Amino acid sequence: MSETRYFRKGLGNRDQVVGVLQADYQSGLVEFVKGSGHLLRHGETELRLAREFGFCYGVDRAVEYAYETQARFPERVIWITGEIIHNPGVNRKLQEMGIRFLPSAGTSEDRLSGVGAEDVVLIPAFGVEHDDFSRLQERGCILVDTTCGSVLTVWKSVERYARNGITSIVHGKVNHEETRATCSQILKYPGAHYVVVRDYAQAEEIAHFLEGQLSPEQLMKSLAGSCSEGFDPRRDLERLGLANQTTMLSSESLAIAGLLRRAFVQRHGEAPAAERFHSFDTICSATQDRQDAVQELIRHDLDLMLVIGGFNSSNTSHLVEIAGTRVRTYHIEDADNLVSPRWIRHKVFGESSAVMTEGWLPEGPVRIGLTAGASTPDSGIGRSIARLLRFRGVPEEVVADFAREGSRMQEEKKARKQRGPAADPAGPAGPEP
Repeated sequence: MSETRYFRKGLGNRDQVVGVLQADYQSGLVEFVKGSGHLLRHGETELRLAREFGFCYGVDRAVEYAYETQARFPERVIWITGEIIHNPGVNRKLQEMGIRFLPSAGTSEDRLSGVGAEDVVLIPAFGVEHDDFSRLQERGCILVDTTCGSVLTVWKSVERYARNGITSIVHGKVNHEETRATCSQILKYPGAHYVVVRDYAQAEEIAHFLEGQLSPEQLMKSLAGSCSEGFDPRRDLERLGLANQTTMLSSESLAIAGLLRRAFVQRHGEAPAAERFHSFDTICSATQDRQDAVQELIRHDLDLMLVIGGFNSSNTSHLVEIAGTRVRTYHIEDADNLVSPRWIRHKVFGESSAVMTEGWLPEGPVRIGLTAGASTPDSGIGRSIARLLRFRGVPEEVVADFAREGSRMQEEKKARKQRGPAADPAGPAGPEP
């Protein structure tokens, strides 16, 4: 019987790693706050946790598959084509487990030169560029594909555009792994083209061209490095299909769709515009849920907001952007960034590097909001909450009691799930009346 060389739906050994995953990434303290209505009060400190935060299904699955891979192939060399998710702690843990990271720079051939035919290669949640995938398949190595289902949905959209001679306009970050992988799917089709727009302002340049306010030369100058090779705006902007990097700001993607639709109507008229411009909302539901939860959270009278997640995490940065419109917001990667009650290391939205800020944590009564990006595990969130509470004078034994109670709640929830709804005296929840 031949050996399986491609895994997309697990490796069949989840039971072998589930205990380690729980120990590495769960948090009794986070479970306690969730079980207390996402609200923790102690003394003069009030902490409100967003209703949706942290690991999404796609990220959880990617990390789980990485652990399954290491357990199933302990004697083989295991590579990953890039960061599995944008979380430094999780990536560092995989390196400690012996998983090797392929270089990000260079040609496809150069980056994959060290991969042997008997090696195992993990494809991260962002996906991988089509050329890399093809080379790895040709080499014959074992592939474990953790590409998120939401990303695959985007790929289906842009491939449909490419097959029908429609140029894809991708709202995303041109150097982000997911956007690069998406654009590579388009180039599988001869003559297909794409253009990546980072934000509404860059999309406006395309709208100005469509409305006759900008020459092709001026547009190409503003789009330098964001288009497929041989892109010609006079030819390639006649029919457009909009797609998104799944972690972008949903409201901005919708605004870009409206902007371009209006430009097509002005250029071609209402009926032809409907045939020439296509748009499907491809922001993933988990990204949307976390953005909506932050919108809800900042309606409270907060004194400050903490957003936890990798500094290079797109979905986290947009949570920072939303929160910053209403409340003083600090983007931290982990608990170590909470340096002291006086100093915090954080990244300001739109800036490229972290800064140190003094006087971040008020004295006296304080209301703090907290959320985390989709690449942040509960364990990291819990450590940040614990440090924050200690800074506010909550005794360590009280924090430990909270965590123990949360772990008890977690075990109770797990036991109820294992028993099933039939064992629950209340029975399964029915539809709302």
